[in-house]
Amino acid sequence: MTDAFFTYRKNVLLAKSPSTQIEGVFAATSGRSVPEEQEALLQQWLEEGVGNLPASESVPAVRKVSVTLTSDWLEGSELLMTSLSDLNTSPEVTQCADQQHLELNALASSELQDHAVAELARLPSEETVTVAGSAPWAAVVPQTDHQTAGCAGVNVEVLNDDPAVLAWSLTSDAEAVPPVLPAQPVQDAVPFYPVSTEVPYHEILWRDWEDLSVQPCVLEQVSKNTPLFEFRVMSYNILAQDLVEQGLDLYVHCHPDILNWNYRLPNLLQEIQHWDPDVLCLQEVQENHYWEQLEPTFKEMGFVCFYKRRTGMKTDGCAVCYKRSRFQLISLSPIEYFRPGLDILNRDNVGLVLLLQPVLPEGLGLKAVSPFCVANTHVLFNPRRGDIKLAQLALLLAEIDKIARTAEGSYYPVILCGDLNSVPDSPLYKFIRNGELSYHGMPAWKVSGQEDFSQQLYSRKLLAPLWPSSLGVTDKCQYVTLCQPKKPGRREYSRDFLLQFRFCDAACERPPQLVLLEGVTDAKPVASAREHSAVTAVPKRHNSLSFPSKQCSGVIQHGLNLTSVYSHFLPQRGRPEVTTMPMGLGATVDYIFYSAEPVENKAGRRLYKDGALKLLGRLSLLSEDVLLMANGLPNPFCSSDHLCLLASFGLEISSL
Repeated sequence: MTDAFFTYRKNVLLAKSPSTQIEGVFAATSGRSVPEEQEALLQQWLEEGVGNLPASESVPAVRKVSVTLTSDWLEGSELLMTSLSDLNTSPEVTQCADQQHLELNALASSELQDHAVAELARLPSEETVTVAGSAPWAAVVPQTDHQTAGCAGVNVEVLNDDPAVLAWSLTSDAEAVPPVLPAQPVQDAVPFYPVSTEVPYHEILWRDWEDLSVQPCVLEQVSKNTPLFEFRVMSYNILAQDLVEQGLDLYVHCHPDILNWNYRLPNLLQEIQHWDPDVLCLQEVQENHYWEQLEPTFKEMGFVCFYKRRTGMKTDGCAVCYKRSRFQLISLSPIEYFRPGLDILNRDNVGLVLLLQPVLPEGLGLKAVSPFCVANTHVLFNPRRGDIKLAQLALLLAEIDKIARTAEGSYYPVILCGDLNSVPDSPLYKFIRNGELSYHGMPAWKVSGQEDFSQQLYSRKLLAPLWPSSLGVTDKCQYVTLCQPKKPGRREYSRDFLLQFRFCDAACERPPQLVLLEGVTDAKPVASAREHSAVTAVPKRHNSLSFPSKQCSGVIQHGLNLTSVYSHFLPQRGRPEVTTMPMGLGATVDYIFYSAEPVENKAGRRLYKDGALKLLGRLSLLSEDVLLMANGLPNPFCSSDHLCLLASFGLEISSL
């Protein structure tokens, strides 16, 4: 564990100077002793280095040298977040050979010791060496011509305790290595051998910006000289600190320091600020952190924020923020999935649905742009309870249907973000994308595709109807009160007037075709003393109360026409994308879906093309093998166990 963390910190310096042409020799700060653990680590690297070097090579040892860094050094994830202009320059490293610092105990030959003294004698009293700049973590091509660039020096004494930093710092370039390797180690000297240069983290975790504005539909829009209202949407599960502390066994691969909220918060804020989204959808937002730290910071960044805490005793929730300069709020609907007394909805997950009106810049004249709906949610994790996941999703889609529906019955563009705890091509994913799912008889664990429980003898199966009609949501994921508009000219009667007929013969006869509604038509009426032939016409009148439903056949649907921003596969690497790495296993569970126009159904899969809402670009994701090189998630640069998702959209600006 310690070795991994030291390697991280070493790579901070490596990333600052990928070109290892550093003249001179460096050592630790004065007044500090090397702990036994670090000595053992250095000795391990020493032995590995000796085993890889020819017998004719050797490295000089050094007794006393100091490193003085006196400028504003960017540590940790700041290396990845800074702008290109900041990272094109690097700190100056000043060697002060005349200062007395810590004497390092080690093993080397007396010849090496004399050689080191001679080398130090030839050094000037103060010599400044500049280190090459490193490429930024951003949507640009990495720089390969590492030219020397100077900048002010920095004080990073915190790093000088690190044996990994010492081992790297004390390594001189290949031209300065003497040709003789000592045969016998001698006490009172410390030989340092070249540490193999690892790929800097800013290159391991590189995420390209994919420009999708060259798509035919977008080019056609541009060819018509029709302007687009462009905006960015980010979805990010930022990992609530309470959940970290409750599940430390999930993060045994992480050094405790990088799990500290005071370390993670600046990294998360800096990452968000770097990518500069216009709409921000966050999951696992701890309530006290939101009100005390996140909301005040986001307000300073120009955001309007809304938050919904999970129900019950949970301390985290979802947040949606948007730039006040770019959007106005039309409507807001927080959603609680918990329904007392319903086993299918007995969990504390929540969501938020907003309808936003884009604000056009001044000077465009009589122009208009359509509102759009943005939804954010965090669905239940439990891989065995796919039935609950589907019911939660149905409630969310019903709310979106209500908020995004226009007066004409169509829909405004929709953007659905969140952690859905389901993998691509799972039944739940296909339901969102294809608009239909036949679920009857399906094992509950299969819905999300997170784990395979097929070997279990007994598993929960989904039965129709999936949720009771008392929930008020139809099989088409619409609220019952909204999906059946009132007929024009239909008469309305008062309650008192209707109560006059509650004991008539027609009211006491149960129509044979009447759908069983829990709490409504489940009570058996008392048989009437008289039978009249007139009651045969009653079923037709009562049919207006029945709700034809495919749920009885185990089919649910929705009509929002949603497709994913991401393809879930990296063709250049031949590997699937991942958004999280629980227990070292990569998976995609985070999504951004958006409204599109269906083209055709091919082999049970609905194909789409961009409609009113156009996908202009996206931030590429990473593969599992790449994240394993960075020791998984979280790591010193990515302070959540999820990667952020970022997409750029365009809405057509039309004339009034």
